[in-house]
Amino acid sequence: MTRSDELSEGQTGAARVLTLLVEVGPLWIAALATVLLFLFAVQLLGTAIEAAEPFIERILRRVVVGNGSALGLSWLTTYALTNGSVVAALTVTLLRSGLVTVPESFLMIAGSRLGGGAIVVFIGVLDYLQERRGRTLTEGTSLGLLTFLLTFSIYLPVTAFGLVVLVMFQSELLAATSGLDLSLQTLQYFEPVTVFVTRTVGPGLAMVIALALLFGSLWLFDELLEHVDTETVRTYMFQHFERRWVAFAIGLLITGLTTSVAFSLGIVVPLYNREFVRREEIVPYILGANVGTLFDTLVVAFVLETTAGVAIVLLVMGLATLFTLVALVTYEPYTAVIDAWQDRLLEDPRFFLAFGLFLVLLPLTLLLVGHL
Repeated sequence: MTRSDELSEGQTGAARVLTLLVEVGPLWIAALATVLLFLFAVQLLGTAIEAAEPFIERILRRVVVGNGSALGLSWLTTYALTNGSVVAALTVTLLRSGLVTVPESFLMIAGSRLGGGAIVVFIGVLDYLQERRGRTLTEGTSLGLLTFLLTFSIYLPVTAFGLVVLVMFQSELLAATSGLDLSLQTLQYFEPVTVFVTRTVGPGLAMVIALALLFGSLWLFDELLEHVDTETVRTYMFQHFERRWVAFAIGLLITGLTTSVAFSLGIVVPLYNREFVRREEIVPYILGANVGTLFDTLVVAFVLETTAGVAIVLLVMGLATLFTLVALVTYEPYTAVIDAWQDRLLEDPRFFLAFGLFLVLLPLTLLLVGHL
């Protein structure tokens, strides 16, 4: 190879790198801006709630009169906001301000996962009713219903067992994280801005702005992830779906790193809908995603520098991981039960309707029972 050929090849390589930087650079800048927006929103939410503490405390004392009402409130709020991550972040903020107790915050985070699992079913039904396009109700709700059943099969025992753990070992659990240094010096630059905004517009409007920014940052991150080459990710994942433990790890990592269940599940929808993967093959991946989805709540606890919040989120994540591992070890009988429930719900419209009513009436009953 001549010197001129080497220079030409080097220039070509440099041009490729430059082209890649031009294409990917704006995406990374936008991702960084979205992360900063998320962190600012969390800080603003914490400042606003502290400023509005007396007002919020009066409301919560009327609504939350026990552990059951705390669970029902977060479950229904997740329906209303259609976002479990925002409800979980709000719960950690309330815990930091002392407006909810440790058991109540645990149940509210668990409720956000139960509500989030049910939302995918409701969205599938609404999509079917509004834009049928030749699809059946089974096709419109199949993956969403599977995700819901898997979520409930894990987080119902997590909720029950976790409450027992808190009753017996709450002080030990909080002591385990009390020595953590959660100080994030770089986030202190947000404080003058969040205080200024809260004082200028008032705590109530500042809280609304913070929630809007939180929603916006999560939505923007999902939009950015749409520019990721999902075909490459999908191709890599597909060859590992037959190995349940690897599929579980991939679902956990992708959801944990992207903090987006919409992304991690969205990239497998085409595979599932086209029957490239069977139901029993996709289950471990969804189970992993259901654990990884709590990572953003853990980030919120660290940002707010609340060791109690970190302890609660780690408890939920730890128990979710434990019950997920049990499900993977007992995989055949576990999936047989899930399959039987899903088939029954999809094949019997009356059973499906009763099931939908149950998803609304159960959290509503939990919320109201303490007031009777």
